[in-house]
Amino acid sequence: MSFYMNRERLYEKLDDYKRASTRLKEATKIKVDSDIVYDGVIQRFEFTFELSWKLMKTFLEYTGITEMKSPRATIREANSYGLIEDGEQWIDMMVDRNKTSHIYDEEEARLIYEKIKNYYCHLLSDLYSKLEQEIMRIK
Repeated sequence: MSFYMNRERLYEKLDDYKRASTRLKEATKIKVDSDIVYDGVIQRFEFTFELSWKLMKTFLEYTGITEMKSPRATIREANSYGLIEDGEQWIDMMVDRNKTSHIYDEEEARLIYEKIKNYYCHLLSDLYSKLEQEIMRIK
């Protein structure tokens, strides 16, 4: 795949991301009455986080920045560029995302669920707004 993609494809990826982040936000509003809700929110979070860093990487490549080889490098570059405001919180989110693949501890899962609900959803939503503005700006 070429590092440079057309604007239409970038918008498609942005639209996919918007749907995922909206569904995650909706999931966090469901009353938690069983573990399946925690599991569902965490699974949506995993998916949305993956889309978020890949979308940041795609956008940065679209602007000519091509040095990112990992989610961490992409987050750092996105922070430098101004796509995200709190790079450290994004790194924390990435660490929690990595933990979710291996969570067997119910307490840990609930702690991450609370972070998703109270912090990460907001960061993920802000990314959509910022990317939408930036794509319009760099015509």
